[in-house]
Amino acid sequence: MAMSNTNNTSESQGSQQSSRKTQKSQEAQKQQEAQGAQRSQESQESRRPRPMEVLREARAQLAELTGMTAESVSSFEQTEEGWTLEVEVLELERVPDTMSLMASYQVELDAEGQLTGYRRARRYERGRADARGSGGR
Repeated sequence: MAMSNTNNTSESQGSQQSSRKTQKSQEAQKQQEAQGAQRSQESQESRRPRPMEVLREARAQLAELTGMTAESVSSFEQTEEGWTLEVEVLELERVPDTMSLMASYQVELDAEGQLTGYRRARRYERGRADARGSGGR
């Protein structure tokens, strides 16, 4: 009889080990699912466009909407809603080039980089110094 007790003990130890293995594999599966969900969330966050992508896309969208050439971006800021840019645009080409009419447009984009609005902030001749940038002189 002593032998059967030993067999029962080793059988119960074997089932306990099997139960532990099942439990560990379930925990590992839960951990993998949690990591997968975290990766999914990270990939959605990483879908947020990079600053250079936002700049390029904003210039392209503004040029398409206005039909004018976006020459440069003079201001760029990330906001809670998305992005705000100030884009310098050639409004009227003149000869000589220093007499060409330029404009600064304030451009608003959402978090995905899609243009949500724009407005002309100011107009100026290309050859003129910016009064705001020279201390108001």
